[in-house]
Amino acid sequence: MTVIGFHASHEQSPPSELLAAVQRAEQVGFEAAMCSDHYAPWSERQGHSGYSWSWLGSALATTRLPFGVVTAPGQRAHPAMVAQAIATLAELFPGRFWAALGSGENINEHVTGEPWPDKPTRDARLRESVDVIRRLLAGELVDHSGHVRVHEARLWSLPEATPRLVAAAIGAETARRAAEWADGLITAVQDADALRRVIGAYRDAGGRGPIALQVHLSWAPDEQEALAIAHDQWRHAMVSPPELWDIAQPADFDRLSDHATPRDIAERVIVSSDPAVHLDRLRALADLGFDELYLHHVGRAQEQFLTVFGREVLPELKAS
Repeated sequence: MTVIGFHASHEQSPPSELLAAVQRAEQVGFEAAMCSDHYAPWSERQGHSGYSWSWLGSALATTRLPFGVVTAPGQRAHPAMVAQAIATLAELFPGRFWAALGSGENINEHVTGEPWPDKPTRDARLRESVDVIRRLLAGELVDHSGHVRVHEARLWSLPEATPRLVAAAIGAETARRAAEWADGLITAVQDADALRRVIGAYRDAGGRGPIALQVHLSWAPDEQEALAIAHDQWRHAMVSPPELWDIAQPADFDRLSDHATPRDIAERVIVSSDPAVHLDRLRALADLGFDELYLHHVGRAQEQFLTVFGREVLPELKAS
C-alpha cells in the first residue's frame, strides 16, 4: 500500500506556521512527511526559507511521523556536517528519518561565494559526498581529497541503525547512476511517460528501496481560486532543467516565469476544486509504481486543504 505523506514547503511559510501545519497533517491522517533544504525561496512572492535541520528536530519531536529531507551536500553544506546532522536526528528519533541527496541548485548554493560548477562536476561532487557521509555514518575516521576535502573527521554520536540515504533525481539518467549507491529514490511529478522512465531506469540498474514522488497540487473551494493560487505561488515551475539548476536569485525565476498564464501552470500542477479529481490523479500516480506519495498543496494557507483532504481524499487513497 502506498504511503501518503505531507510535503512541508519552507519556501512558502514561516517555520512556526509550517510546524503547526505538519502537526495538523498528522491529525488528519497523513502517514509521513518531508521537506526540502533551501536557503532561498523560488519566488519573491513566496517569501520564506527557514533552516530545515533545526525545524526537523522540532517536527520530529512534536509528531510521530517519519520524516525525510532533500539536501545537496558539497557546497553550502559540507558532507561531514550533513553526516553529523543526519546522525543526530537518526539517534534522537530511531527509524524515523531519511535523507535524499542531490546535486543541488545555484539558488541555494551560491551564497558561499564559491563558483557554481557544471553538472558533471556537481554529479562527481555528490558521489564523493555520498561516500564521505556513508563512511562517517559507519563510524570511520575519514580523510578525503577531491571535489570535497575532509580531514580526520569522525562522528562521535551515532544512531544504532544507519538511516536511509535516498537519491533525488528528476531524469532517468540521474536515476540510473544513483542505483548503485542509493537506498531509495525520490522524484517530482511530471508526465506519466517521464515518470515511468525514471522508475524503469532506477530499477533496471538494480536500484533498491522505496520510490517516492513529490506531487504539487492546488485545491480551493472555487476552481478559479485554485488556479490563481497555483499561478501565484508555483509559477517558477515553468522553468525547467538545466536552466532551473543555474539560476541564482528568486527575482530571476519571477522574471523568467512572468509570461506564464494560469492555464500554463495547470500543466505543471494538479489544479482542481474537486477532491475527487485529485483522488483520481493521485491514484493514477500511485499505480505507476510509487511506494510513497508526498502531497504538496502549493498554497501558503494549509489548514483548509488539510481538513478537506483528510476527510475526502486520504481515506479513499489509502484504501486503493
